[in-house]
Amino acid sequence: MFTRSESFQSFLRLYPVVSVIVGIHLLFWLLFQIPLPSIRISLSLLEGYNAGIAYGEYWRLLSPVFLHISFGHVFFNTISLILFAPALEKFLGKTKFILLYVGAGIIANIATFIFEPLQYVHIGASGAIFGLFGTYLFMVYFRKGTIDKANSQIIISILVIGLIMTFINSNINVIAHIFGFIGGFILAPLFIKKRNHFVHETHYTPTRRPKFQLRKGKWTYKEGFWLIFFIIILIGILSRLF
Repeated sequence: MFTRSESFQSFLRLYPVVSVIVGIHLLFWLLFQIPLPSIRISLSLLEGYNAGIAYGEYWRLLSPVFLHISFGHVFFNTISLILFAPALEKFLGKTKFILLYVGAGIIANIATFIFEPLQYVHIGASGAIFGLFGTYLFMVYFRKGTIDKANSQIIISILVIGLIMTFINSNINVIAHIFGFIGGFILAPLFIKKRNHFVHETHYTPTRRPKFQLRKGKWTYKEGFWLIFFIIILIGILSRLF
């Protein structure tokens, strides 16, 4: 599900939307490398500049999703897109996938506008990509017939690592990561109905796992995960406000 074995040509044919988004990432990154003031000024009109949004430049709620300056930034976001987006494009179809991806990115940027100061400037696809993680987590818990158990565990592991790295790394738009994830999670039920087949199956031998228990009452792993997850989100939001 998250490993790529396609050739370049077959990837373009099977996942046209993801391919176009990757192409846009690379195109804008290359434009940022051209040392011409006119190009830099033009690109600055697409950045997520909160003051610009406040003055009615609402396209800035979407355009930052496709912009990257540094090689590391475009590389990791593009690799994440190539790994995690194809399965959703294939499952949802082109139109629904675009609406989900763009919707999560816009939600992330609206939250950034609300929580960050007017002088704040940001770019990057991380909010939309975290929206994909939010969608996958919704599928794991509320559309159990769409992802097999092995891939469910991979998704949860990746999400936990992503959240940890969000708060460890500097120069990260924490708000966009958190609310992009939330956006993908709340948009998912609009596009994903109950189905009785897997997006992808991996050979997996189920094992019985003991439930995590406290002396008073019983907690499952699922409940413990949600408790820790919301505590992390709360800490992240509060750290941006105070």
